[in-house]
Amino acid sequence: MMTSEITNDVELQVKKLFDLQKQNAFNIAKTNAKERITKIKKVMNWVLENEKRIADALFADHKKHPAEVKISEIMPIVGEAKYIIKHLAQWMRPEDIETPLKMIGTISKVIHEAKGNCLIISPWNYPFNLAIKPLLQAISAGNVVILKPSEVVPHASKLISEMIAELFEENEIAVVEGDADVSTELLKLKFSHIFFTGSPAIGKVVMAAAAKNLTSITLELGGKSPTIIDETANIKAAAQAITAMKFLNNGQTCIAPDYIYIHESKTADFINEANQYLSKMYGNDVLQNPDYCRVVNNRHYGRVKSYLDDAVSKGAKVVGGGHTNDEENYIEPTILKDVNDEMKVMQEEIFGPILPILEFSDTEEVIDYVNKGEKPLALYIFSKKRSNINYLLQNTSAGASVINETTIHYLQDNLPFGGVNNSGIGKSFGKYGFEEFSNKRAIVENKFAQFSLFHPPYTNRVMKMLDIVIKWF
Repeated sequence: MMTSEITNDVELQVKKLFDLQKQNAFNIAKTNAKERITKIKKVMNWVLENEKRIADALFADHKKHPAEVKISEIMPIVGEAKYIIKHLAQWMRPEDIETPLKMIGTISKVIHEAKGNCLIISPWNYPFNLAIKPLLQAISAGNVVILKPSEVVPHASKLISEMIAELFEENEIAVVEGDADVSTELLKLKFSHIFFTGSPAIGKVVMAAAAKNLTSITLELGGKSPTIIDETANIKAAAQAITAMKFLNNGQTCIAPDYIYIHESKTADFINEANQYLSKMYGNDVLQNPDYCRVVNNRHYGRVKSYLDDAVSKGAKVVGGGHTNDEENYIEPTILKDVNDEMKVMQEEIFGPILPILEFSDTEEVIDYVNKGEKPLALYIFSKKRSNINYLLQNTSAGASVINETTIHYLQDNLPFGGVNNSGIGKSFGKYGFEEFSNKRAIVENKFAQFSLFHPPYTNRVMKMLDIVIKWF
């Protein structure tokens, strides 16, 4: 099977592929747990057997170290596959529903049926992870899928295309490569479900397109995820956790700490500890360190560098890093102090290796600041004081929160992953991903109930029986 590629007539080719899968959708929907698990194992084994090809592709796209590929691409896919394999048979079983007294004589259950034709549009920052994890969830629910990877990472996109071509027939799962024009044509089609990972701005475009067909959607978006450090926090541990995850993948992570809000008494200690840990991780010449990848392309490099230049021009102080190299799309891990809301770095999701620091003296300042913005995908809290932690959790909203660490919720298979409103709609991972790609179908079967007792004519007897049911049942 050759994976479909868009050449001349975009509209015709995507429509042909869509119709081909639609004709096969019910066949795939009727597959059992064993058959779906076999497919998931094929995907997992391909990933494990082709780790070097994946690492080579991601190095070619933006110099990602093989260790980062294992951590952020291979491990999440394999973990998701193993978790689904272990639990899928249980998830697929009909769920028996309790019968209320007014329904005596009936039995009820919920079954999970495949939504049908699904579209997955995946991003460039973790191209394998964020394409294949939702694909595994779609497979687990029994769907047919068109997968559109990002053209920003051409080597990864090509390899994903080759992978799917090796493993599946195109009437079940197929990859369509191309730019935004291809996505536009795909979004015109009447998919049963669309799973999109990317920016809130493009998420709104996807949602508007889905609305025209009343298509259900999952939007994995992003935003400015705050990291709050109070006066009781272990500053050394906080600095290590934050810097490690902020600068992983060059800061191009949707759940990376976007900015720090720290108690003013701890700022100097934090900056000192963070710089020491950055030196430990990447040495004194970060440009030559192979462990540190690059901004993905010139356009995004220019975007992130403009945030840095704008902040410095408006009074921000570089207290760590700050060096850049235009030829290599290189921005050193950079820490900024004295930032304010007039700066782009505090207005936009950074999605790059810049870490701004705000200071506070009163926790209410933090809560007011966080709540005046969009609800974040993640909110991180560093504190030793349980009352402070609880107060921050109770007075803010986020897709997820992690205490005394960052980003590790991504590895917790039993939790839902997703945002709130501007940072995302819907949940994924494990059972939540299976349910996101499924329709929960309610089934009621009448065994011996006599509902005809309540049919017209509405006699006094019927009215009395209705009164009894309303009052007592």
